[in-house]
Amino acid sequence: MILRIVDKFIFGLTLILTLQIPQLADHYQQYLSGLYQATQSQVEGYESTAIEFKFADLQSMIDRHLHNTEPSVRADAMQKMQTLAFFAELQEGVDIFDNGHLFDKLLYMLKPTRYETLKGTMANFKMGIPFTISGLGFGIVFGLILNLFMMWPLNRWARRRRVEQA
Repeated sequence: MILRIVDKFIFGLTLILTLQIPQLADHYQQYLSGLYQATQSQVEGYESTAIEFKFADLQSMIDRHLHNTEPSVRADAMQKMQTLAFFAELQEGVDIFDNGHLFDKLLYMLKPTRYETLKGTMANFKMGIPFTISGLGFGIVFGLILNLFMMWPLNRWARRRRVEQA
């Protein structure tokens, strides 16, 4: 009887925890989208400057500035290159979150190089229940699987005890 109560408690706990994963992915997507829009605005400003000063494109302006004799101009060009690389990475993430499955989103979120973004998302994360079929399905299925893995040793121990007592 105690084992059944423990099983139900662990299932409830795992269900609550696994239901948070789709919620976290939604929060991460919102955080990522805001970061993407801010960076996109910055890149558009760079492109406007390149057009204003008659460069063929942004990359040609950056290349020209990298060969400038003034160290501050070269440093600015390097910062622009880093911003462009960051923007490309953000664009990849936005595409994954717009079109990918929950597993793709999890792999993207949990990559160690994106720890700071995940940390920023977690700072504002509020627990809740997902209102999508896929979010609920994920929570229930993985809650059951996690529960089975967690209860397996206890169930095995209980069966051995029953066999020994019989």
